[in-house]
Amino acid sequence: MLALLTKEDYYGYALTQRVQEFTAVSESTLYPVLRRLKKNGWVTTYDQPFQGRNRRYYQLTDVGRQRLTVIKGDWQDYKDTIDGVIGGVDTHE
Repeated sequence: MLALLTKEDYYGYALTQRVQEFTAVSESTLYPVLRRLKKNGWVTTYDQPFQGRNRRYYQLTDVGRQRLTVIKGDWQDYKDTIDGVIGGVDTHE
């Protein structure tokens, strides 16, 4: 979710639909994740009127960008380890 928010702000439903393009996960699972991201200060929200209702948009914060950098680094380390195991290469040379 953080990575998607680097490109643009999304309102909740649109963000959940975008995530579902990549993985099978229910909306009921994603909204608690959004609340946790906000609680951690990684995203902030703002409301915009749309057809007589408000849409809550999620926006990545600077702290969220920093967290995403850490996540990407952790993922790369994990991926390199798995690639080494699968390919039979020692990643600690």
